[in-house]
Amino acid sequence: MREVFQQELREVQDRLVEISGLVAISIDNATRAFNESNVSLAETVIADDDKIDELTVNLDELAINILARQQPVARDLRIVVSALRISASLERMGDMAEHIAQLARYRFPDKVVPKSLRGTFSELGALDVAIARKLTKLLETEDVSLAEEIRNDDDQIDALHLSVFDKVLGETWKGATVDTVDATLASRYHERFADHAVSIAKKVQYLATGAWIPEVD
Repeated sequence: MREVFQQELREVQDRLVEISGLVAISIDNATRAFNESNVSLAETVIADDDKIDELTVNLDELAINILARQQPVARDLRIVVSALRISASLERMGDMAEHIAQLARYRFPDKVVPKSLRGTFSELGALDVAIARKLTKLLETEDVSLAEEIRNDDDQIDALHLSVFDKVLGETWKGATVDTVDATLASRYHERFADHAVSIAKKVQYLATGAWIPEVD
């Protein structure tokens, strides 16, 4: 029975890695669709979100089944409960990627944001993709150094997010109302994507080391 239980725990981890990998692909495609006004990529991201949702539901069912049958304790219990919380964050990251792709589809064939902000959003997209890939590796290896890298990348995203608000609220901003709304929403989606990754990284770090990193506003 113990061997079966350990196999189930490994399956939980494998499924988290699989979902995280799909999220990384989605944010890569979404940010490229956004920056390049590529409606085909946008449609791919929107369609693929259903698969991410399905896999997270299946993982939750597996975790709940393990709790009911195996009644884990100590670290094993923390692994299963953390998996439920991590899967929810991964699902939300998939949603953020979908929202970015939807903006690209809505504004096609035009680009979503004015030329003056495209460099900023290119940086935001590159950072989100880097974070997603590091997160997948973190879930696979529990290499806690990756958690620190994710937090550092998130700090850069926060700074870029604030710079978008400074731009659209500044006196020199010439964008139309729709440009202001699109830029604000898009920046928020990029920022929230990274926030969910940081939340997951903290949970993995706690499982690996037993040390909880407190939330910092």
